[in-house]
Amino acid sequence: MDFGLKNKIAVVAAASRGLGRAAARQLALEGATVVICSRRKKEITQAACEIQEETGSVVVPVRADVTKPKDVRDLVSQAGKRFGTVHVLVVNAGGPPAGEMLALTDKDWQKAHELTLMSMVRLTRAVLPMMVRQQWGRIITINSIVAKQPVNELLLSAAIRPGIGGLVKVLANQYAKYNITINTVCPGHIRTQRQEELARFRAEARRISIERYFAETAAAIPAGRLGRPEEIGSVVAFLASEQAAYINGVNLLVDGSAAKGVH
Repeated sequence: MDFGLKNKIAVVAAASRGLGRAAARQLALEGATVVICSRRKKEITQAACEIQEETGSVVVPVRADVTKPKDVRDLVSQAGKRFGTVHVLVVNAGGPPAGEMLALTDKDWQKAHELTLMSMVRLTRAVLPMMVRQQWGRIITINSIVAKQPVNELLLSAAIRPGIGGLVKVLANQYAKYNITINTVCPGHIRTQRQEELARFRAEARRISIERYFAETAAAIPAGRLGRPEEIGSVVAFLASEQAAYINGVNLLVDGSAAKGVH
């Protein structure tokens, strides 16, 4: 199936590894030109070289921290100046740390707010004028299953991530008339570095091995396994496609049916 992404310009945040990289790779495989960013110049440059070599698409690395307003503006500005516009935006950022109410400080809450919510606000605000002008755009935010099903030790995520879902729905209502879709992907347990970090935290708290933790986690998922990053990348690419033009304002779980209840 041709997703209609050949020669489209995509910006993917936090793409040196994990879900961001998987999304960038899949968009590049579909023929998009991809501008990717990370706080770490060496890692994002290496990721760009590897994705470009594998896919044959143009992949441009930019060092940018999505918690810094100037970096966000510069990232989108560089993409616009070099390629003329942005058609696809993939919002992504590392998750806030685990923690408990009495241990988390005001600074912890503010950092989580900047990382998780404000990065999405600023990136979206930067690309929307271009998308409105060209009467076409796709904005996809990589969120988390926690937005649908809170996890006790992920208090910061549980408090902030549902707000992204609300914002996405309102923006979808407002910008659908410009042929712009705005959706969220909510991954479940995906085997990434972030998942490894959470596994260590949870395994230590329970005094079990990481291997046992992952085995128990997989057993609790109806699919019987953790997800693969490329499975999230494929969903992102589909939501960016022409075929997904009538999907808008959706908070889509990709979790192997791990979330309980009707969503």
